[in-house]
Amino acid sequence: MKYMLLIYLEEKTLSETEREACYKESTQLAHDLKSNGRYLSANPLHPISMATSVRVRDGKRLVTDGPFAETREQLGGYFLVDAKDLDEAIAIAERIPMARKGTVEVRPVIEMPGLPTE
Repeated sequence: MKYMLLIYLEEKTLSETEREACYKESTQLAHDLKSNGRYLSANPLHPISMATSVRVRDGKRLVTDGPFAETREQLGGYFLVDAKDLDEAIAIAERIPMARKGTVEVRPVIEMPGLPTE
């Protein structure tokens, strides 16, 4: 089953040096997961200052700068993995470096038939 591991943290938590170390450790984790057939995708996100939110209400588009919700922690990146069950997905989530400073939300992915594949 596919699981989306959503990484939340306060953007100002890491210095640039800490961020680079996190990227390096995350890259190694991605390679480890790939060697076990569990890796599907992973990427950090640009800061929330670059986010745009889109809503459609009564047929009209509303575009606003910034993230969907203002919270203490922001969505900072993700891993998409193929895990045998929730326990394995949680075990992978705890290996993500930002789990030590922020929160990793583990959510199963609904696989919809008919979507394009690679």
